[in-house]
Amino acid sequence: MNLITKSLLTLGLFFTIFTTGYSQYFGKNKPKYETQNFSILQTPHFDMYHYLRDRDQINKISQWTEQWHSMHQEVFRDTFPTHNPFILYNDHGDFQQTRAIGGNISIGTGGVTEALKNRVILPIAMTNQQTFHVIGHELVHAFQYNIILGGDSTGLQNLQNLPLFMVEGLAEYMSKGPKDSQTAMWMRDAVKQGTIPGIKDLTNPRFFPYRWGQTFWSFLAGRFGDRVIRPFFQATGAYGFDNAVALVLGTTTDSLSSDWKRNLKAFYDPFTKNKDANPAGRVIINENNGGRMNLAPMVSPDGEKIIFFSEKRVLSTDLYIADANTGKIEERISTNAFTGSIDDVDFIESAGTWSPDGEQFAYVIIQRGRSVLMIKNKKGNTVKSFGLKNVSKFSYPDWSPDGKYVVVSGLEQGQTDLYEINLRTERANRLTNNTYSEIMPNYSPDGSRIYFSTDEISYRQGRTGASWNFNIAHYDRTTEETTHLNNLFPGADNLNPVSDKEGNLYFLSDRDGYRNMYMINTNDSSLYQVTDIVTGVSGITPFSSAISVTDDGRKVYYNYYTNNKYQIYSYTPDISKMTPVDPSDVDQTAALLPTYTRRSPQIVQRNLNTLDEQPLMATSEFHKEKYRPKFKLDYISGGGGVGVGMGNFIGTSTGLAGGVDAIFSDILGNNQIYSTLALNGEIYDLGAQILYRNQTGKIGWGGGISHVPFRYSSYPSYIRDSLPVNGGSIPVLDFTYDIYRVFQDQISMFSQYAFNQSIRVEAGGGYSLYYYRTERWHNYYDDFGRIIYQDREKVESPDGFGLFNVQTAFVGDNSTFGFTSPLNGYRFRVGVTQNFGHWNYLTTLVDLRKYFYLKKSSLAVRALQYGQYGEDANNNNLSNYVIYPTFIRGYSNISNVKLEELGLTNSVRGSKLFVGNVEFRVPFTGPEELAIIPTGFILSQLALFYDVGTAWSRNNPFDAPEGFEPKILQSVGVALRVNLFGALILEPFYAKPLIDGVKGSFGLNFVPGW
Repeated sequence: MNLITKSLLTLGLFFTIFTTGYSQYFGKNKPKYETQNFSILQTPHFDMYHYLRDRDQINKISQWTEQWHSMHQEVFRDTFPTHNPFILYNDHGDFQQTRAIGGNISIGTGGVTEALKNRVILPIAMTNQQTFHVIGHELVHAFQYNIILGGDSTGLQNLQNLPLFMVEGLAEYMSKGPKDSQTAMWMRDAVKQGTIPGIKDLTNPRFFPYRWGQTFWSFLAGRFGDRVIRPFFQATGAYGFDNAVALVLGTTTDSLSSDWKRNLKAFYDPFTKNKDANPAGRVIINENNGGRMNLAPMVSPDGEKIIFFSEKRVLSTDLYIADANTGKIEERISTNAFTGSIDDVDFIESAGTWSPDGEQFAYVIIQRGRSVLMIKNKKGNTVKSFGLKNVSKFSYPDWSPDGKYVVVSGLEQGQTDLYEINLRTERANRLTNNTYSEIMPNYSPDGSRIYFSTDEISYRQGRTGASWNFNIAHYDRTTEETTHLNNLFPGADNLNPVSDKEGNLYFLSDRDGYRNMYMINTNDSSLYQVTDIVTGVSGITPFSSAISVTDDGRKVYYNYYTNNKYQIYSYTPDISKMTPVDPSDVDQTAALLPTYTRRSPQIVQRNLNTLDEQPLMATSEFHKEKYRPKFKLDYISGGGGVGVGMGNFIGTSTGLAGGVDAIFSDILGNNQIYSTLALNGEIYDLGAQILYRNQTGKIGWGGGISHVPFRYSSYPSYIRDSLPVNGGSIPVLDFTYDIYRVFQDQISMFSQYAFNQSIRVEAGGGYSLYYYRTERWHNYYDDFGRIIYQDREKVESPDGFGLFNVQTAFVGDNSTFGFTSPLNGYRFRVGVTQNFGHWNYLTTLVDLRKYFYLKKSSLAVRALQYGQYGEDANNNNLSNYVIYPTFIRGYSNISNVKLEELGLTNSVRGSKLFVGNVEFRVPFTGPEELAIIPTGFILSQLALFYDVGTAWSRNNPFDAPEGFEPKILQSVGVALRVNLFGALILEPFYAKPLIDGVKGSFGLNFVPGW
């Protein structure tokens, strides 16, 4: 029966090295930097979970939420059966720490709605308009989930029938309507480039689902009216897109697609005429020397250098320093710290800023959930970095002309104001204090003023259309008064003001439905249009920093969007080539989305255009409640059945198979319970596990109990025998085999502390009890091969045993995962486990991995050492094998006899292992940016590898008797890893051991590349 114990312990080692039982072996962390004290504000339709101290702020946001509910309810003709949960975070840094959803949240995620509890989860954004819009967007998702998951004939599985462009596009259409200058810019670009996709093509990730989906729904609602939204969405979920088109719209997808393409071209063609064929100036950064997205160009005061964000390296968006005249890139400033201390960089809407002498620059990073000002010199070395005690989130930094201050837009307790940071004291002085949003500050060259964009006028006087608009204002640093340029394109978004010493103020505006650059001379108020292009001067969002100017005003740098890419242009201002414009000339027709014939009813457009006329819900309808965690079912799945099997080997038998998985959690996700019940065979094969995890504080902890049966059988044997029948006997063949069951009952505790997204420490312990049951099965056959009788008996099994263990590990992972394996960064795990009880021994594990990205290829290196030490370290039952194909490939097919002939018996197993691996990895098929063969269907990676390692049992491997020294095992080969639709990674490989006379062999792994 030693085979049972050996098999169990060998399996145990494998899982010790590749899993921890209570946390992932590798993987990035989701740290909890701060603990929020949530309370509930209950409205008629929502439970608002929040920790805002300002009651006016949460009342305002709750009123907006109820307003959106009323507008969406009119379109969907539906509501929530109970109060819908709405979890509000004070800023994006806190939002990234949420436990309500798993996985890391990127800087560009403005909110999330999850399906299981229909929770709406979002942070307060930098502007009132962004927060208002994201609430409307996410509530559309809440209605979508409610319709599909609560439908009579639809459920969770039907969500896969809904294309992403339909889901996200509808949320954009219903929260923005059929007018959006940013989306219209994308559509004009497609018409100009001749790349209008068919409707079926919209499922391709190349076409951003938010923009294209919004346009699709604008087209559809324009043709059929907004009453088509619910039936078409619901039918798509139930029957698929093509069937829904036929059932609800009475046409075919091909016909609808042809109409869509024809309508887009006819609608936007007039808006592409009579525009500048080429943007003003010359391109200095594009795909040739940068990436597809080259964002936030900030020129040094003397015009010599420029800094910008780019995904040039593909795997990350980094900050680059380039020559402002030639565009030659001089330095890459990585936005990922080696230690993982940088959580994120706000490259989407923020930008960098130069010191007045051009020797240093500053930008904003996210560190431990808070904004931090990072200051570096021109070589990319860090000068200093610090956060602010009184402001957790800030953005849009701008350096003062005297070099002493940096002004930022800061968000605190739901309110965005201007703050001036003293670089010597590292403290911030609040310049404005109101409910309006003040963003994109810029010092005047003499330092007397701070120009900025604000929604104050629109917020006080009312919206123009569906949104609060931004106008230009300036703050006088002496008088502390704010002056508004409120006659400048009223009703348009006027953003991103930057000024030069000549008194010229450049800014961006969508006053004509496009996004172009304008210049106003602050001395005589003369106003000019600088660019007049088909697409626009823009970053990723309207609130992205996209222009900068030298101190002397001789050069302006700006982002130009074209062909779905962002380029950087250098422009020498020439007033003779600018077009004078009237500050009251506002016509935003070009910002409209395809309208078709705009068949009634247009409920979305009507409601958005009358937002200020709709009464807000009285706050007397709101009630405050204390938050108490309560477990509710998140998810349950499973199935079962009874089977009857017939065959020449095991004859006829019956068994049960099935299982149930259930997840419970509280509404914030801080407390979770995972439970599993599984049965595969007889009642003895019933297994169960329950795990509790608490993530409320900075240290996550939990525990679990489990009962797990392991079942396997021996090889069959047969003997001649006889069976007694009616006082006589008949000759039979007795086919006999044994069924072994090993049961593991376990109780465990665990804890984890994450220092940041990359580094953590783990600790835990537990007790495992192992015991056995063995059955011998007899299958009796007559001479014609017919089974005539079956019998089984319980036979003696070895005694059970128990093992205690305590363990700890230090873990790091800042790697970037590719299609099938990591491409860049590092991983490490250093762990110690003390086992005691039936056996007493200590295990150590050191697993170090480094990945070097080499542009469409990478070099991966691993060194792994596992050792057992102590009284029972060399017990035969605890031996470990180094020739697993996940360690050293090519040896597992060599027979024991051959291994002995080669003198390798003592080198393939032992209490201690060393493994080294080197792989040259090439993304083979996949996206064009990464792979050799571009395809959107199959994701694969080709790898050339060299494996090396050995096993031994003595503490000193060099002190072995002659003939027993561990020998180095080596192999080389090639592997092809294929990602099977995200469900499984398959790795067929060919490996050749570096031993004379031993042939290579093929093998197969079912795990991601190390």
